[in-house]
Amino acid sequence: MSGKKKKENSNTIALNKKAKHDYFIEDRFEAGLVLEGWEVKSLRAGKVQIRDNYVHLKDGEAFLLSVLITPLPTASTHISPQPNRARKLLLHKKEIDRLTGAVERKGYTLVVTAMYWKHGRAKVEIGMAKGKQSHDKRESIKDRDWQRQKQRILKKH
Repeated sequence: MSGKKKKENSNTIALNKKAKHDYFIEDRFEAGLVLEGWEVKSLRAGKVQIRDNYVHLKDGEAFLLSVLITPLPTASTHISPQPNRARKLLLHKKEIDRLTGAVERKGYTLVVTAMYWKHGRAKVEIGMAKGKQSHDKRESIKDRDWQRQKQRILKKH
């Protein structure tokens, strides 16, 4: 259920809470997105799902795959929107080289953890992540529940 989360008066478009559950996120990068006009309108309406996404690095460029941007019904008739197309990410050359090294040599996965507006432009937060085993996931759930329970106890007293 982490796909659509839009807050009032917030710059956040969508959060990927599942990424924190499935991966250990070690480093984060901010990247711009190359979008079409109808995609920007859909993002403003909150019609995006970033749940099962990943970043693909190819020929010194980064592409965002498996992000669903649902077209609005008022989209123009002379274009044919593609909701699941690969979208180019705007990163500096040094950042792409660093990400490529981490993915190829160290076995990291690149996932989008958040999508937000910054100075009127759509940005994504890319997390350099290692996959969790099932026992790690159970332990993080147990820790989260304990923190929640601890807050309740402190609030009562």
